[in-house]
Amino acid sequence: MPYIQTKDSRFGEPVNLFVQDVTGSSYSSSSATGLSSSADTTQPTIVFIHGWPLSHEMWENQVAYFADRGYRCVAYDRRGFGKSSKPWGGYDYDTFADDLKAVIDELNLNNVVLVGFSMGGGEVARYFSRHGGANVSKAVLVSAVTPFMLQTDDNPDGVPQDTFDSMAEDMQKDRYAFLETFAKQFYGVNLVSHPVSQAHLNHDFMLASLASPKATLECAKAFSSTDFRDDMSSITVPTLIIHGDADKTVPIESSGEKSHELLPNADYRIYDGEPHGLFVTAKDQLNEDLLNFVQEAAYQNQSSAAVTY
Repeated sequence: MPYIQTKDSRFGEPVNLFVQDVTGSSYSSSSATGLSSSADTTQPTIVFIHGWPLSHEMWENQVAYFADRGYRCVAYDRRGFGKSSKPWGGYDYDTFADDLKAVIDELNLNNVVLVGFSMGGGEVARYFSRHGGANVSKAVLVSAVTPFMLQTDDNPDGVPQDTFDSMAEDMQKDRYAFLETFAKQFYGVNLVSHPVSQAHLNHDFMLASLASPKATLECAKAFSSTDFRDDMSSITVPTLIIHGDADKTVPIESSGEKSHELLPNADYRIYDGEPHGLFVTAKDQLNEDLLNFVQEAAYQNQSSAAVTY
């Protein structure tokens, strides 16, 4: 299996990150080997960073779409999730950015399009401020937690601390019940709306339940309390921001809107009526927008108005 070992051994043993490395229609089964013989080295590599509390497998529709078009796709499991190591600590954004750097370095990736979903958007921002955005040519923030989720005196549009406290209490009381309820909000499932099947909810429950309970709790604290407002100014590459205006998990008012204010030159796409999990509920539109952005050669360094679908 493809694993990359980070340099972090603070918790008694090395941390190994599971990496899915796909080129074209063939799946790589070895880590840190660079491009396969069928890869087109002139094309960008797309690195997908998953959201909480899932794993790299959430990207299956996007990886298949881009691999079928000849792109190299890399998707990895964050520490504590999926098939990656589950250490007792290191669930902070400096460490997450260092883990991302290890993936990019070990696979010798260049001309990277970095796609971060939800809490993965924080990794994108911190990677730029901490590692200078090394080897990244474009960035994408999808339903991202950036720039700052928590409501404070200088961030009045944020989410109240009580909301996150209740999440933590519910996770500690009955993590499985919490995950089951959370998934419905994630996709906008209710009595009259069923944008995903029960089978899909079951699959996500399985992915989330396999994560470390410690990582699940600590990552929720990290994405809810980390202030990325200063990090955002370090993102100097062409950037695409995508957010659903019916997102109840990461409300657009405190995230997508604020991110665009801090990155006024970014291409900002608002998906009308879409929930947090739009990588499934609006997968065709998302794939199309990502492809257009990846293929776009020219970048207009000027303020860009939001586009709503």
